[in-house]
Amino acid sequence: MTKPALHALCQSFIEQRIGAARTAMQAAQESSSSETKSSAGDKYETGREMANAERDRNAAHMQQAQQLQAELARISPDAPCDTVRPGALVSTSLGRFYISISAGKLDGTDVFAVSVAAPVAVALKGLRAGEQAEFNGKAVRVLAVE
Repeated sequence: MTKPALHALCQSFIEQRIGAARTAMQAAQESSSSETKSSAGDKYETGREMANAERDRNAAHMQQAQQLQAELARISPDAPCDTVRPGALVSTSLGRFYISISAGKLDGTDVFAVSVAAPVAVALKGLRAGEQAEFNGKAVRVLAVE
């Protein structure tokens, strides 16, 4: 799989997260707006506050997804890489990693999208094909960097 295709999968991952957060925020807003005052008094305020808290939680999720989107936008998937750095597709003795954002295993691939802050990316940073590093007490060999 090519780096541009992996980049597109990461973008799709982010768009799904933004969409889910937006939908959940709208549902919480509608729930808050539809609460009606009842004879229970406090029940109305509690329900409204719970809906507002849910909306705020989902707003934070959306902000995180937007930050991921900004991180991904700084990476050029077409740029060649000969060392492990953001935008590199790295084949190792542990598996394949696209150094970009933290998205986990990308759908339909054997590639894991990891952020530059991920422990495996930190351990491999700056290495070239043929070099190795230690990760979780094991030697990890870099087989290829694209």
